[in-house]
Amino acid sequence: MAKDKTGRLHVTVRTGGKRKLSSKLWLERQLNDPYVAQAKRDGYRSRAAYKLLEIDDKYHVLKPGMTVVDLGAAPGGWSQIAARRVGADNGKGKVVAIDLLEMPEIPGVTFAQLDFHADDAPERLTAMIGGRADVVMSDMAANTTGHRKTDQLRIVGLVEIATAFAADVLNPGGAFLAKVFQSGADTELLAQLKRDYATVRHVKPAASRQDSAERYVLATGFRGGEKASS
Repeated sequence: MAKDKTGRLHVTVRTGGKRKLSSKLWLERQLNDPYVAQAKRDGYRSRAAYKLLEIDDKYHVLKPGMTVVDLGAAPGGWSQIAARRVGADNGKGKVVAIDLLEMPEIPGVTFAQLDFHADDAPERLTAMIGGRADVVMSDMAANTTGHRKTDQLRIVGLVEIATAFAADVLNPGGAFLAKVFQSGADTELLAQLKRDYATVRHVKPAASRQDSAERYVLATGFRGGEKASS
């Protein structure tokens, strides 16, 4: 065990047995990540909670009494933050969440294990909301193939269907937040968002690993439209 450049102790994981190099690097990153340790201390399901905390502290997306939809919610870090900030854990706001994976219960969060790609997913999710939403947020990530262009197209595809769903359910003035990656493949998506929302910006929270291409697109001031106003 040695110290890194900041003076913190750095844990090195040995290779051996059946452990692949990629697994070793992932485990090392987790063990040495201050946000992972902080999440355990603060009782959050994942380090991703700090990404949403930072974004919301700066842009004030989540307000008491709001209805929030969390796409790709497991293990639940974003849902925890949303439930507290809109008051869903006290019966005031509402948080509806879905994921392909199971997610243990969170106070104030209505969860369904559901594939967002399924044909009936939007209808089932809309029924869970029971009306319109004020915020749709997505931390969904597609399974990676290792081929950069393919992976970029997959994540853009996920954001596109999340964008279409948000346009169907958001109240005028609502917000959309989604994980994207730095690429030139999202030009058309950004143009669509700029048509539908008053403000569109890219944000990269400090809790996002600096060596990652991950960033988030935050669109606020949904302009509504034919579907939203009907």
